[in-house]
Amino acid sequence: MRLTISHKTQYHYDEPVHYALQQLRLTPKPRAGQKVLSWKTNIEGGVKQLEYDDQHNNHVELVSFDDGRSDITIHCEGVVETVDNSGIVGMHGGFAPLWLFLRSTPLTRAGNNVRKLVKAAGGDFSGDVDRLHALSAEIGRTVEYETGRTSASTTAEETLDAGHGVCQDHTHVFVAAARLMGFPARYVSGYLMMDDRVEQDAAHAWAEAYVEGIGWIGFDVSNGICPDERYVRVATGLDYMEAAPISGMRLGDSKESMVVTLQVQQQ
Repeated sequence: MRLTISHKTQYHYDEPVHYALQQLRLTPKPRAGQKVLSWKTNIEGGVKQLEYDDQHNNHVELVSFDDGRSDITIHCEGVVETVDNSGIVGMHGGFAPLWLFLRSTPLTRAGNNVRKLVKAAGGDFSGDVDRLHALSAEIGRTVEYETGRTSASTTAEETLDAGHGVCQDHTHVFVAAARLMGFPARYVSGYLMMDDRVEQDAAHAWAEAYVEGIGWIGFDVSNGICPDERYVRVATGLDYMEAAPISGMRLGDSKESMVVTLQVQQQ
């Protein structure tokens, strides 16, 4: 399947910004099952300072703001060819060792709530993949999908306490629980072609767990499936903070507003 993607993020500040830097993780990963046919990133109100691949093989662009700007626009677009591998990404590669993905982070710390969830998802399963599918289903039952109730700083434990969240929260809970079960796990940010719309409010997120003999396998808790040809992998990390599409810093106390325009459709 060939997917065309247009992702525009517009920032406005109530006072001119004199210094700011942003890291962009917006370039899809080329690998088995996903071929990037074309991709470009345009910046209005800023300058690309450098590009590099980080420890997770994410392609990162570092952008600085033009001095005194109140508006900046980041627009990336391209065409990606995908195939359905039933969620299987393949063997581990890159600079980060596999054992690193067993390490918890503040967002994915496994406390009493995660331990209870793992116990509730337990059972007599024929293999590791079945155990992970059961975990995904249990999270879907426990955490209702609901927008506007959580933030980027909401932890896995807080999500389970609240009983609601979005794809980011589902992913953090899955990653925390899978690591507690002994599976290396990571956060994935990317795009999903929706069946009922072209215009979307935000990018998507899901999890991947590593199973011996198979490799990395994706689990989209929010939709209750393994990623198929409608999904485009962009960035991976231990949690959202390492895979966020855009992150950065600025000097000053100006208030920021943001508008995202995203289109994902079959070519």
